[in-house]
Amino acid sequence: MFAPLRNDTFLRACLRQPTTHTPIWLMRQAGRYLPEYRATRIKAGNSFMGLATNVQYATEVTLQPLDRYALDAAILFSDILTVPDAMGLGLSFGVGEGPRFAHPLRDEAAVAALQVPDLDRLRYVFDAVTSIRRALDGRVPLIGFSGSPWTLACYMVEGAGSSDYRLVKSMLYGRPDLMHRVLDINAQAVTAYLNAQVDAGAQALMLFDSWGGVLADGAFQRFSLDYTRRVLAGLKREQDGQRIPVIVFTKGGGLWLDQVADCGADVVGLDWTVNLGRARAAVGARVALQGNLDPNVLFAPPAAVAREAMAVLDSFGRPQRSDGGWDGHVFNLGHGINQHTPPEHVTALVEAVHQHSRRLREPA
Repeated sequence: MFAPLRNDTFLRACLRQPTTHTPIWLMRQAGRYLPEYRATRIKAGNSFMGLATNVQYATEVTLQPLDRYALDAAILFSDILTVPDAMGLGLSFGVGEGPRFAHPLRDEAAVAALQVPDLDRLRYVFDAVTSIRRALDGRVPLIGFSGSPWTLACYMVEGAGSSDYRLVKSMLYGRPDLMHRVLDINAQAVTAYLNAQVDAGAQALMLFDSWGGVLADGAFQRFSLDYTRRVLAGLKREQDGQRIPVIVFTKGGGLWLDQVADCGADVVGLDWTVNLGRARAAVGARVALQGNLDPNVLFAPPAAVAREAMAVLDSFGRPQRSDGGWDGHVFNLGHGINQHTPPEHVTALVEAVHQHSRRLREPA
């Protein structure tokens, strides 16, 4: 059904197998910093959901960064909030605004009515996965993704992004029974959603726990990590004889690195606050690591971008064999690329990562 994979470097790094260079992809690599993306978005009525729900446009924008840069993986163009939208919460994106829900979960009745969505309501996502995989023609692997149960719950209760998470934390502390019901429904939905992406052609999966880091110690384990574990336990980890690696990224989660490394993921994503070398020493042979350049480095001149990229690679150190495999590293940003990033600076980043990581693999 799909063409053979010609560049499997990303998958090999995720599975802690030897690679000729450190693979690189970027969170939000298909986005507003690219003029070709902005042009396609105009064709879609200048609507994010107009892009995401149209298979042709979603395929087009997913491949745009790969046509411009020598990236080692593609990631599905979609949004983490497609799942709660399919639950009937009424997702919209205002011009110049972030996502917003028309029907947030603000009371016991709304939580009681919440149900795992019919996956047919997300058929446009799965159709896009298949279309993108075919269009890639084996060039690089395709990553599918979802928000974590906790991160989805934040948006579902707050109704939008938040600066203080007052509403969702009020529910968490005041009515933990309601919070656990939302998280249980979300975990079931996310598991089914990701498995359907695998069936459609995704070759790796990523769980974005974008707001896990806003929780207190103790609350993080009960309301975020436990539900992440539940999702991972239910995922398909092999398709057509190939392992499906899973990445978990908790922004602000460096405090709990040791626990996240034991959650069942193949790869742990790190934000830019974490020292990569110390993280490598801490996780040992358990998982590969992904990250973790500060996205704002990309506003510096290209020579500085290259220097900082090399510093990240040097912090991780030379690849070497440890118990059970090689110490895997996937280069990425510590969060999503900023929409104002100069595209030519990304060229400098990708070239520096590939060139310097190859030098690190030369005999000492």
